[in-house]
Amino acid sequence: MTELRNLAYLVVATNDLDAWRTYASDVIGMGICQPRADTIGLRMDDHPWRILIERGDDDDLTHAGWDVGTPDALDAYVEGLRKKGADVREESADRANARSVTRLYSLADPNGFTHEFFCSRTGRNDDGGDLSAVIRGPGFHTGDLGIGHILPVARDYDASVRWYQDVLGLKYTDRIRQQMAPGVYADATFFHSATGRHHSLATGAFPSRKRLNHLMLEFCDMNDVGAAFDRAKAADVPIILELGHHPNDQMFSFYMVTPSGFGLELGWGGITVDDATWKPRIHDVMSDWGHKRNIITIA
Repeated sequence: MTELRNLAYLVVATNDLDAWRTYASDVIGMGICQPRADTIGLRMDDHPWRILIERGDDDDLTHAGWDVGTPDALDAYVEGLRKKGADVREESADRANARSVTRLYSLADPNGFTHEFFCSRTGRNDDGGDLSAVIRGPGFHTGDLGIGHILPVARDYDASVRWYQDVLGLKYTDRIRQQMAPGVYADATFFHSATGRHHSLATGAFPSRKRLNHLMLEFCDMNDVGAAFDRAKAADVPIILELGHHPNDQMFSFYMVTPSGFGLELGWGGITVDDATWKPRIHDVMSDWGHKRNIITIA
């Protein structure tokens, strides 16, 4: 089956566009645009936007957009989904235009949001994303690796792991299973796409009223992680996990709460997967140092 290349964009609903605008620009350091009324676009690079914030009551992830690469690859991927019995649908030209793509297909995720698939992005602008002046380094690590990763909360963990592999076609990277108390485990499974970011999607079963546990954005410069951590604290943004390091993707990062209530991980140093040499394993800790937890549940 044709593979997804990378996670290219996200769509999030919110009831507070102004809070997201300030948070994205002043705390994270993203560029800001307004694709249409009642939306703001969050920029990271030459794409017209990487995260679209729309006015809505959900305050949660609504759509995840995947780049399939070429028109032929998109056709083959959609055909492969249909052969598996997946109810994949072609979206209207208006919806495709709103996503700044030429053609668009969609498929419902069992955990309550929608995946979208496309093969080319329109409206790209060679301005580096017009990032906020608070950024110190070159910006965000995107390109062929995509936007970063998402961790949706699994309604049925085992079924979700199977669906992401067998239907969506993501490849198993590794797993973390940490004993939190006698007989009580935190468990997450990680998946990568064709271009090899350690994981573009992970899932686990966690107490949450949100569909999205967190999303991750990666800086090109380690100093931007520390600077963003300082800005978040100065702005009284709740910190979920303080600075620390993950053993599986080797990410140095911290986690904070977004205006929509789910988490945002800002990191640096994540590894990529070479399928020819990668050997999956099960880790027994979520973090090998740091990541002191300040908030038990975030929503």
